[in-house]
Order: sequence, then C-alpha cells, then structure tokens
Amino acid sequence: MDFRPVRPRLNGLVKSAALALLLALPAQALPAAAQETLPVQHAQGTTPVPRNPQRVVVYDMAALDTLDALGVKVAGVPGGVLPGYLSKYASGDTPKVGTLFEPDFEAVAALEPDLIIVGGRSAAKYRDLAKLAPTIDLTTDTADFMASVTRNVETVGRIFGKEAEAAQRLATLRQSIEAVRATAAGAGKGLLVLTTGGKMSAYGPGSRFGVLHTLFGVTPAVPDLQVSLHGQSISPEFILKTDPDWLFVIDRDAAIGQGAAAPAVLNNELVARTKAWKAKQVVTLDSTSWYLSGGGLTATKAMIDQLAAVLKSAG
Repeated sequence: MDFRPVRPRLNGLVKSAALALLLALPAQALPAAAQETLPVQHAQGTTPVPRNPQRVVVYDMAALDTLDALGVKVAGVPGGVLPGYLSKYASGDTPKVGTLFEPDFEAVAALEPDLIIVGGRSAAKYRDLAKLAPTIDLTTDTADFMASVTRNVETVGRIFGKEAEAAQRLATLRQSIEAVRATAAGAGKGLLVLTTGGKMSAYGPGSRFGVLHTLFGVTPAVPDLQVSLHGQSISPEFILKTDPDWLFVIDRDAAIGQGAAAPAVLNNELVARTKAWKAKQVVTLDSTSWYLSGGGLTATKAMIDQLAAVLKSAG
C-alpha cells in the first residue's frame, strides 16, 4: 500500500497546530535576528527591526503606498480593494495574506517575513502578528496628520536605507502644503461630507478628515461639528442651512469599488441652492487618497495637488 500522500497532509496538520499554539501564547519578544537590528518606535511600542528586511508583509494601504513610492519590494499584501496606482499588487505575483481586518496567519507564516507592518484598519491584529515576526504599527494619526506622516515616512526610510529620498519627498510635501494654505486663506468657507449608501456625514476640524481645515487651511463652514469616526450625520437641509462656499465630497462607495454614491445623494434642489453649487465649487475629492491610503507619500501628494488645482482655478 502507498502511503506517500499522507505525509504532506500530516506536515500541514503539524504546521497548523504549531501555528495555533504560537498564536495562543502571550505576546513576547522575538529572538533577535542574526543581521543588524535597529529599535523602531511606533504606535504600539518599540520593536527591534532588522535593517533592510527582505521579506516584508504589509497590512496598511498608507504604508504600502510609501514603500512603493520609495521603491521597496513587498512580499505579501492583503486582498481586497487597492488604489489604482497600487493595482500591481492585486495580481497573483504578490502573495495575499488575508484581509486588512482578518489576516491569514498561515499564509504569513509560510512567507517567513522578517518584518510585518500594520496600521489603521489592521492595528487590532498587531499582537497576534507580532508573534510571527517583528511587527510595527504605522497608523496615521489624523489628529496630527503631517507630523504622523513625517514620522512614518522617516521610519520607513531609516529601516530601508532610504533616508535621503524620504527627506526630499517630505520637504516637497511641506512646500506644497504651504502653497495650498496660502491659496485657501482667501477662498471662503468649506464643508466636507462623506457619502455612502445613500447617506451623508460631515467632518470638521479634529475629525479623521479634518486635515482639510487644520493642515490645508480651508476655513470650516461649521467649526463645531461632532467629532467621531463616522462623522456627524447630515441631510441636504443641513447643507442648505450651512450654505458653504465650497462643498468637498468623499465618495466612500467609489473608494471601495461599489459604484458612485455622491451624485444620487447630492443632486437635489436643496443642495443646488447653495453658494458652492451655484459657483460650481462642489469638489469630489480623490476618494482613494482620502479614504483608502491617506498618509502614504503618493496619496498625500495627490490630496495636496488636487486641492491646489481646484482652489487656484477658482481664484
């Protein structure tokens, strides 16, 4: 009798059991790698990370954006919707390691990564992933957006020996932001809304999209909006009453590949009576940059460039 097919199955069972046992253990420091390491401070602590890691698994769109912009190769990414400019990672050439919310731990272990990066939507899985390889959390802090972007980009630059390029990219972003702020200063008041599934929420200073006001300098039409993850629920009547000079729109449905929600929600007679609508100053923001990968080098540049273009054209 030929028992050869049994061995791979047993090996798979043993590997699965070993992985389950590892994940059941408390989080603990991993043994230092043979190569040189450097201590990396991040959103959930300090982790020794090998210099120039060769097998990097990424669970954050902003981090993937920055790694791609700096020419760093990636060994594994989550499945799901990716920004168009990162579509090359959607192909079968790049192994998939679960989703942003639900990592495939066996797929990660099979890649034997020497660095895992989480952030934002995947930050809750930090402790479990840290049992498999050195893991850092590069969550973008929306309350201190540019300082957070700077820290994360500099961290990636330090790990991969890309300090000079990272510094140059950041300097360019800062110069562009100053130019946008100068233009925004006299552009009037703006209201930012997110549309999804036929509903609308407004976001003001201090919120996840508050950088429109705090960083880019657009005067808020409503300075005291409720600050929460999902924003303040609003209606067309609210927009008419607020009557902003500018209406900035993030279409979440478009960002996640479910079609455009904004036209159906905003195309009504109440919104049409606002100053923003009459002046043709209703701006559909680049939803992938604002919603999916905000905080990455490419996404942040896209955010700045779009605002610069629309504000300048109105001036």
